Amino acid sequence: MSRASRPLAAAVLIGALLPGLAAAGGVRIEPAAIRAERLLAAGFNPHPVKLRLPPVRALSALARLGRHLFLDPALSGSGRLSCASCHSPAHAYGPAGAAPVALGGPARRTPGVRAVPSLRYLYRQPPFTIGPDLQNGTDVPVPLTRQVRAAATHRRVRKSAGRPFAAAVNLVPQGGLFWDGRVNTLEQQANGPLYNPAEMDGGSARAVAAKLRRGPYARTFIRLFGPAVFDNAHLAVAEAMFAIARFEIEDRSFHPFSSKFDAWLEGKARFTPAQLRGYELFNDPDKGNCAACHLDQPGPDRLPPLFTDFQYEALGVPRNPAIPANRNPQYYDLGLCGPYRADLRREQQYCGMFLTPSLRNVATRHVFFHNGVFHTLHQVLEWYVNRDLHPGRFYPHNAAGRVIKFNDLPRRYRGNVDTTDAPFNRRPGQRPALTRRQIGEVIAFLKTLTDGYRPSLH
Repeated sequence: MSRASRPLAAAVLIGALLPGLAAAGGVRIEPAAIRAERLLAAGFNPHPVKLRLPPVRALSALARLGRHLFLDPALSGSGRLSCASCHSPAHAYGPAGAAPVALGGPARRTPGVRAVPSLRYLYRQPPFTIGPDLQNGTDVPVPLTRQVRAAATHRRVRKSAGRPFAAAVNLVPQGGLFWDGRVNTLEQQANGPLYNPAEMDGGSARAVAAKLRRGPYARTFIRLFGPAVFDNAHLAVAEAMFAIARFEIEDRSFHPFSSKFDAWLEGKARFTPAQLRGYELFNDPDKGNCAACHLDQPGPDRLPPLFTDFQYEALGVPRNPAIPANRNPQYYDLGLCGPYRADLRREQQYCGMFLTPSLRNVATRHVFFHNGVFHTLHQVLEWYVNRDLHPGRFYPHNAAGRVIKFNDLPRRYRGNVDTTDAPFNRRPGQRPALTRRQIGEVIAFLKTLTDGYRPSLH
């Protein structure tokens, strides 16, 4: 077994070992551990599990209404932008193109400021907190200000793919929706773009409710919510957003778990040698260390992994000049510190932090990170392993020829950037954590996270 495969083997062999080969006529039984290593080397999961997947049921009437609303551009100010325009069902409910930001507004010409995230696999997203859990032993949430104070004195545990759950004790921002976690429910998430003047630009609740009243689903509203539903514009819109949320929760297309990786977990698929090596590198704490943040193991509950720890990181990605807002040298997107989120604006230790997204279907995307600065997985991984070794490849130079590292953050916040967790712990003169060939192998593994795989093994 190669050195890189040992950390993975240790993780895979957790739990009950497979029984040895049947013995007959005095034939020696093969040790279970050896058999497990042999199966893994051949591309098979030596410990297949039966994943607990969301049920497949007919959509409720409320979810069916939500589907119509999700696809309806009439609710936007331009009349040409629906939820599905940016969150394409054909592209894992993410953006269809490679533009760093979407165009919205009254004429669909107003650029946004952040890349469009996927809406897939959000059904298990926890609410936003700072800390590992409720800290008072009750069901009463701890105020965010108190969570911030507790986190300020907490000693941070390094994140490692070898012990990914050890970092769960860290009192760090986690959970929530959008890149900055500013809302906690899918209903609130749908409501945000509806009124954003750079997105759907719906105007006011009264304007949107009037469109709902005139729409082809008005009778469905009355049947589901009562004859007085349109008497209160805010109530009518709230019910519409609730219907969209029910669609996203009930429709299996938002969480299909139909990738080759899922089939591999259940013993129904075999990795190619490149995919297996990529999986090993993904889990190797001295190499990719990807699984430190993008957790890839099913839990004891057999729920399939979502490839995120739901936490926030400041990675210091380069500024994207293709975003029109960035033409203003005084403008910075600080993530948890704004401009969209206001309650953590004074907590400077969080400035520059953005949500760690799921890596499921990541190979279908053409725009990466919150500012869409990279357009291929190869660019992303090259940056990960060379950010601190060869920063001049990614960041601009000043008039004196010095590299302006982490140039999308004001200087006073650049200390928030992760320089501790591998592969960000390298120093100039050292070798990258991954070679060019190994980067290709990690990408081969990432492609197994694309939904729509049809198993050929039985």
